[in-house]
Amino acid sequence: MQNKSNRTILTVILIVLIVVTSYGAGVATASLVKFNPIRIALGYDKLGNAVGVSDPCPACLCPDGDGVTEGLECDPCPAIQFGADAGKCSEYVSSSTPRELQTLFKPFWESWNYLHRYYVDQPLDDVELMRGAIQGMLAATGDKHTSYMDPHTYEQANAEMEGSYTGIGAWVNTSGEYVEIVSPMKGSPAEEAGLKPKDIIIAVNGEDVTGTAGDIVLQSILGPAGEVVVLTIRRGDEIFDVSITRRVIEIPVVDYEMLENNIAYIALYTFNDKAVEQVSNALNELMAQNPKGLIFDLRDNGGGYLYAAIDISAMFIEDGVILYEEYGDGTRDTYRAEGDAIAPNIPMVVLINGGSASASEIVAGALQDHGRAKLIGEVSYGKGSVQSWIDLSDNQGGVRITIARWLTPDGNQIAEIGLTPDIEVPYTEADFEAGIDPQRDAAIEYFNK
Repeated sequence: MQNKSNRTILTVILIVLIVVTSYGAGVATASLVKFNPIRIALGYDKLGNAVGVSDPCPACLCPDGDGVTEGLECDPCPAIQFGADAGKCSEYVSSSTPRELQTLFKPFWESWNYLHRYYVDQPLDDVELMRGAIQGMLAATGDKHTSYMDPHTYEQANAEMEGSYTGIGAWVNTSGEYVEIVSPMKGSPAEEAGLKPKDIIIAVNGEDVTGTAGDIVLQSILGPAGEVVVLTIRRGDEIFDVSITRRVIEIPVVDYEMLENNIAYIALYTFNDKAVEQVSNALNELMAQNPKGLIFDLRDNGGGYLYAAIDISAMFIEDGVILYEEYGDGTRDTYRAEGDAIAPNIPMVVLINGGSASASEIVAGALQDHGRAKLIGEVSYGKGSVQSWIDLSDNQGGVRITIARWLTPDGNQIAEIGLTPDIEVPYTEADFEAGIDPQRDAAIEYFNK
């Protein structure tokens, strides 16, 4: 009898254990399934009305410094969702958003979620959305030189400074409303096709590029060697098409020679990583012939590395300021010549035009302010700002950010103004077609007076 009673008690205990264990397991399992009654009862989830009254919205809120919880996310947030459930809730932001910026970026993530939920053509390309967001953010600065480059464009932009690439052979500005020709490279398809500084590209292969980011337009201009690209050019009030056959472009650096009447001539086409060495070699060879003057041709030179501009300026300036970099807080960095000039005393003329930009303007401005050279030609381009090119993580391209402005030794700003030559000499279409160079002729005449 006693054994029977014991068996009954054990059976009851076993049944209770089974029921309790099953209930606990059910609660634990159910707590992992978002937006079920158990999770809601436990306070993990809540029913919100960001999209509809019945749509579930995770309750992951943390107070900010003022005790406000709306729109902020706990770290970590167990209920946060993206992917298929994106758009269900507008009350959270990405867990990668810094805590202090979560309220600010709430509208961005709301827009991101609504776009993924409602946009008519699905699926969306999240990488392109991300890149477009970066482009828009940088464009909002209002600075045409601050921009984003996707991986392909970033690679091409760096290749142009490293010696060769495939395209039409022109220095371009991609940061404005349209891609603008800064200058065609000497002997390039772009020069042979007659492109000129300030030409505006409004269509590529018949497709209007209005509203298209310049870096995207550039990709369609670049392409395999041997293929033809048709550019629609706006030059003043004139609009016309130009067909250009792409080819491998070897970036020219320096040409030099001794002209008649013992006048030395150096033409520098870019301030790349070979420029300092090649200008130094050319200058040493020419100076050994005791020239009476030097013509330094920077026309259609779209610029390049800052260090190259400093080093080349210092070849002609014995001592003194070459330029100032002025930052947004008013502080300045000063770059000076260090007293190791190769040709500090030779009379000089520097040729400039509307295609002379950036590093070219640094050199020309320093030589003009120090009284080392007369500038002959036309007003320069006016790009006197400093851009830092920064690689983005995981080979996602790069950003180009204006961090400072350049000032000449006399404190004159170059940006949007350019350099005014001491002797203005135009170079017309008729001159080009006739094969004459009135600007170079004026420089030669200056030394023959």
